[in-house]
Amino acid sequence: MLRLAEQCLERAKSFIGKSLDPPGPPMTAGHRRMLSDGGEERSPFLPPEVFQRLQVIASQDTSRKELTPIEEASRLNQKLKANYEARLARLPPGQAYQKTSLTLSLQRQMMENLIIAKARQDALQRKMEERRLRLQEEANRRFAASGGMTAEEQEQRLLYTNVLEYEQDHDHKAQQLDWPKQWKANMKNNPDASLVSDLVSHLLSRSDHPVVKLLRKHQYRVYNRLYPIVSGGASLRPSHSSNSLTRPDTSADHQSFISSSSSLSPSHSRELTTEEDEEDEAHKQRMVDRENSFEDLETFLTQLDWTPSDYIHIAIDQLLSLTLLSFECLNTSTYKDLCLASLEEAFFPPLWSALVALFRKVHWEREEAFQASVRLYHDALPGDVGVPSKLFPGDSGMLQHASFPYESAVQELKLLVQDGCPQRKLECIVRTLRQICICAEDYRGLNEADSAPKTAAIGADDLLPILSFVALRCQCPQLVSECAALEEFIHEGYLIGEEGYCLTSMQSALAYVESLHTGVAHHPANA
Repeated sequence: MLRLAEQCLERAKSFIGKSLDPPGPPMTAGHRRMLSDGGEERSPFLPPEVFQRLQVIASQDTSRKELTPIEEASRLNQKLKANYEARLARLPPGQAYQKTSLTLSLQRQMMENLIIAKARQDALQRKMEERRLRLQEEANRRFAASGGMTAEEQEQRLLYTNVLEYEQDHDHKAQQLDWPKQWKANMKNNPDASLVSDLVSHLLSRSDHPVVKLLRKHQYRVYNRLYPIVSGGASLRPSHSSNSLTRPDTSADHQSFISSSSSLSPSHSRELTTEEDEEDEAHKQRMVDRENSFEDLETFLTQLDWTPSDYIHIAIDQLLSLTLLSFECLNTSTYKDLCLASLEEAFFPPLWSALVALFRKVHWEREEAFQASVRLYHDALPGDVGVPSKLFPGDSGMLQHASFPYESAVQELKLLVQDGCPQRKLECIVRTLRQICICAEDYRGLNEADSAPKTAAIGADDLLPILSFVALRCQCPQLVSECAALEEFIHEGYLIGEEGYCLTSMQSALAYVESLHTGVAHHPANA
């Protein structure tokens, strides 16, 4: 029966887990939200209480829970009662005296077991209270400071006390259960960076550890705040008069927007001066709206006294601090970066689809502009967006295993929306730019077969037009919100080197693609 129950839980977890993945078609089974007209709309996001239960199931380990003395006595009494009923069934009729004797003997044994268990439990509780006070004093010495402690320091001291209690609980158990001491010994005897990720992964697999409990608590709080915003049909549209939360009109206005956009072309000539002025004014207004779009998000969430980026950064800092308190051997600059990467990899995936949905509500207009440019330039060549002729083959027959130039980079970029970890998304962007450089080297070699290249194939001025072409051919408006979210949630240490340069280049390319359909686009190198 236990194995059957575990199989049922695994199947339910697998089924609902697939529903939480951001990519793919709409859910066939999900949370239904009643509309004002009596109809139903299926929300792609689970209610917070279901999300919390799934997180608990996902973090459960296979270790057997230790029974209390009262629970052990209760199980023993159940066995005694079963034996008593079996013996009664075997007694012949007319043995009333023996039946009475068996009944009294059973009652005496059950009472003795409960009394002994109660005494053991009282002694255990006194011992636990003494240990709690001792560990609390140890935590007080660790966090001793002149003057009063802040609320954050008091919470950190409480969490550290919980860590000490957890380690004390596992210290007297079997050797295979005393894993904290074993890992500390391994890190001391073999200080290898490759062990850090394994240690943090093992730590996160223990559902009863204070770090995992704190992780689940923060995840639930973030999701609980996001759910009312992203599960409805509201959208944060920039308003020229005030910042307001309104439902996007996707009927007549949207159809007229599409029809007017489809009439544009890359070689569109301005026939009337008034139309040109209106188009320039509309473009300027769109640029202002784009600059203020995240301010609208901040303004709206400030009214709720909560901003996701600030809370998430604080939550991850708390998780990192508690992990370093649990394993002081990790408190080095190199190990801290590895710990941070492992914690982010566990923290973000369950939340990323809801976070991106929030950003898509803010950047809806930028995504619509991107989509309009895709409709106009869906079959554009690299030269149409300013790529030099030497960096793409002039003859389609020169392409090997590709239907259009830079197809391998496009396929790499499409993988970005399928991941739920910001760090891996950033690595996807880096791989895309590297693939662009490889393709550019190959194409220049085809166009300049007679002369050996002495310099790099592309510089920054050439990279941005190519990246714009790749983003255009990717045909994924969600990239706009994905990159905006990455800039907000990625750790600042990754924004300094190659990763930061690649993300900035991607955002410049996306901004250029957004402006293509207006007919007033600037060269991406100057964007």
